[in-house]
Amino acid sequence: MDEPDLKPALHGWLILDKPVGIGSTPCVSAVKRALREGGYTKAKVGHGGTLDPLASGVLPIALGEATKLAGRMLDSAKVYDFTIGFGAETDTLDAEGDVTERSDHRPSRADIEAVLPQFTGPIEQIPPKYSALKIDGKPAYARARAGEDIEMKTRAVTVHGLKCSGEGPGPVDEITLTAHVSKGTYIRSLGRDIARALNTVGHITMLRRIKAGPFTLDGAISLDKLDEFAKSRTLEQALLPLAAGLDDIPALSVAPDQARQLRMGQRVIGVSATAGLYLATDQSVPVALVECDGIELKVVRGFNL
Repeated sequence: MDEPDLKPALHGWLILDKPVGIGSTPCVSAVKRALREGGYTKAKVGHGGTLDPLASGVLPIALGEATKLAGRMLDSAKVYDFTIGFGAETDTLDAEGDVTERSDHRPSRADIEAVLPQFTGPIEQIPPKYSALKIDGKPAYARARAGEDIEMKTRAVTVHGLKCSGEGPGPVDEITLTAHVSKGTYIRSLGRDIARALNTVGHITMLRRIKAGPFTLDGAISLDKLDEFAKSRTLEQALLPLAAGLDDIPALSVAPDQARQLRMGQRVIGVSATAGLYLATDQSVPVALVECDGIELKVVRGFNL
């Protein structure tokens, strides 16, 4: 039986709703399998921001030329829903770890709301020992699992917004919050520090990313749905365009001859545009991410589309 013809390579974003229990790398592998099963021409695949196995939610997967923008996605702000369970702190700061400290004290919602301003805006936090941060070239979690006594250095991050849900005046065993945070913010550390500020201890019992850069759960698909699209060879139905990852970057239409210059990495002179970053397009086809100084365009990242 003849093999079906290969379909064109896909360039753009698949937004997965990652389930609890697996890491980000297996999700990338699942997309690669889906591309093979769907009969698509081989293309690069990468993700736009790691999610821990115990976390769920928005995981942007870049395909083809969109992988050139994965770094920008890593740098983007994220929004999380998370639950702090009070009464026990663990070595991993989540439900997977061993309890290291206990407390009988339970805060009220009013207590919690009173401390949240301390954790809004620019803050300093100590990342979890069980994290992928490199210490002398080796991930911190690997050193921690090997029993090494490691000291994590504080880092500056920004919490753009922090609010809690739920109601009731009395003491609570847990609280669910929503945080809008800068890159590099560890929600597990945030949960630990909020609990300590409330004169108790706690750990993260639920973590769900609801937004990563411009991507939300609205366009996200499950791994089961990914499998369905693969079997029916219709993955393009779930694909968001490359430019969807650049919703904060204005488009700048260029002439075909200018597009040719940009595709060759050349500068384009005599462009009437204010200084800044643009997505240069030729009849709506992305050509390059360009920097304009008000006179000429310089290629920041070119696309082969």
